[in-house]
Amino acid sequence: MGSPVHRVSLGDTWSMRMNPDIESERRAPSFDVERLTNILDRGAQNTALRRKVESIIDSDPMFNRQSSHFMTQNERYEAAVHRRFHFQKLAQRLGWQEDGCERLYAYRTLSGDIGLNLHTVFKNALRSLGSEEQIAKWDPLCKTFQIITTYAQTELGHGTYLQGLETEATYDPATQEFVIHSPTMTATKWWPGDLGRTATHTLVLAQLICSGARQGMHAFIVPIRSLQDHSPLPGITIGDIGPKMGMEYVDNGFLLLDHVRVPRENMLSRFAEVLPDGTYIRHGTVQSNYLAMLVTRIGLLLDGILPNLQKACVISLRYSVIRRQSRLRPSDPEVKILDHQTQQQKLLPQLAMSYAFHFLAVSLLEFFEHSYDAILNKDFTLLPELHALSTGGKAMISDFCAQGAEQCRRACGGHGYSNLSGLPTLVTQVVASCTYEGENTVLYLQVARYLAKNYLQAQLSSTKRKSLPRSVAYLAMPDQSRCPAQVATDFLRPELYITAWAHVATRLIKDAAHCMQTLIQSGADQHEAWNQTTVIQLQAAKAHCYYITVKSFKEAVEKLDHEAAIQKVLKRLCDLFALHGILTNSGDFLHDGYLSGAQADLVRTAYLDLLRLIRKDAILLTDAFDFTDQCLNSALGCYDGNVYERLFHWAQKSPANTQKNPAYEKYIRPLLQSWRSKL
Repeated sequence: MGSPVHRVSLGDTWSMRMNPDIESERRAPSFDVERLTNILDRGAQNTALRRKVESIIDSDPMFNRQSSHFMTQNERYEAAVHRRFHFQKLAQRLGWQEDGCERLYAYRTLSGDIGLNLHTVFKNALRSLGSEEQIAKWDPLCKTFQIITTYAQTELGHGTYLQGLETEATYDPATQEFVIHSPTMTATKWWPGDLGRTATHTLVLAQLICSGARQGMHAFIVPIRSLQDHSPLPGITIGDIGPKMGMEYVDNGFLLLDHVRVPRENMLSRFAEVLPDGTYIRHGTVQSNYLAMLVTRIGLLLDGILPNLQKACVISLRYSVIRRQSRLRPSDPEVKILDHQTQQQKLLPQLAMSYAFHFLAVSLLEFFEHSYDAILNKDFTLLPELHALSTGGKAMISDFCAQGAEQCRRACGGHGYSNLSGLPTLVTQVVASCTYEGENTVLYLQVARYLAKNYLQAQLSSTKRKSLPRSVAYLAMPDQSRCPAQVATDFLRPELYITAWAHVATRLIKDAAHCMQTLIQSGADQHEAWNQTTVIQLQAAKAHCYYITVKSFKEAVEKLDHEAAIQKVLKRLCDLFALHGILTNSGDFLHDGYLSGAQADLVRTAYLDLLRLIRKDAILLTDAFDFTDQCLNSALGCYDGNVYERLFHWAQKSPANTQKNPAYEKYIRPLLQSWRSKL
């Protein structure tokens, strides 16, 4: 059976051999690891191309990130911009197309640790919201880096609630210009990446005012720095927002606009435009103005958020077969910590989530590809469902990946606290995703509104009811009041646990609707009733997202009926993901008697049996993600398993080990010698 390509460091004797503890995990594999890698890559040809790109990146000393563990914020920023500069020359020399897979694979290899990433977000927004003329003008400038761009949405006082953005764009018909202005301190744009020190242009999201009326949020291209000397343009106050929890290589910035004028043509106008006399014309729905955010979210799932959890699983599981601690029997040697059931309980659900979210993200990407062109051509039929799926997917994946990456870090004990493990960087990166491109609680509540609307539709008679979108069709299905499971293995039937998740999601959506109705009947208006039920609405949205994920995982596994061995191991992961969610949220399943206490015990029995079975394949399942050592940049997670040698070797590179101690002469020496003066 095939195994993934791997490259290990050369130059040390320990790096030339495989640690026997990890080598033993790869003997007699129960499935073809290489074939599973091909499935995850959506084709063997993609695997081959990705590895070719990785080989080019990994063999170039300029892209080596090992020293980043010891860099200051300024050094990391400069190195990231340098990498972008170097990468552009490389891509141009190799003929890598602007939107080609090669650039995406290079980004994966570099773990996003490269400058000017918001440039892509600007381009996505331009292509989603701009007219064909605007795209023809600005896109070539972006491709050739004649301008450097970013995307300025979030403000000091407002983020996810876009209707509350304070920045104003007032149309002046006398000059046919928009006057972009920050009327308050809280209207200052705050957080956009590449804004603090780098970008020359930004897409400003602002409230449009024309003919004396406010028309809501629209997007405007605003020059902010001189193309001659990079100085701020008139009316622009700009800078870096200061130290952050992580992502030191990104120059997150602030932007204050003082009556900055831009031409009328600088408002992106695919779905709305302002005529020279100030007349406002809408060509799409209000929601179409949010299309750029939707495009960014879809792209983030597979390429920006999920890899953090996948890498954390690779690192923590590889470490867990090297680290030995405690004995299972007094006469035995210390065992691999992955042989402890408690370690399996920490890590194997995270591995199952990594796979579940992969197949969810792929299904969302396919739905997006199916509907995007229609939306650009102003057919908005699929936009509400696409918005709900992408919003819920982003909230759930980032939430669970943040929790999971931290669980993986803790599972590595003290070494997980070291930056050299690579885990703290992964944790801080994925934690940030819980906020950017939409704060997750707000996103879940957007899903809840969509669910409430479709639940009411499902309650209508069949003659009055519109057909429900596929993702919420279960709301109109006959409900099962009791789970029929009688033995533990019944819970390994996908149709049983999918029905269970559908039941709980439906009940919570129904309960939220009834709570709202009761409040309204008692005198509360609809807005107050909504606010008083948001906790249960949130619970309902999360249950729905879990149902969607389990269902997409199950459907992906079913399609592999010609890959029996891989289907078997992935089905175990699907089962584990579904049952882990039931156990974690057991109150929701016990609440109305859908599950009995005895059945909950059966769920636990089936779940613990799965841990034992999946443990045998754990390393192979992480190998299938096919991250190179350079990409992981972790002393704990290298393919060869030489954890302790590498950790010690890397630690020697700390500047503190070669530089003179700055505190010795000033403080330590006087402290040590202070006793002499008392003699």
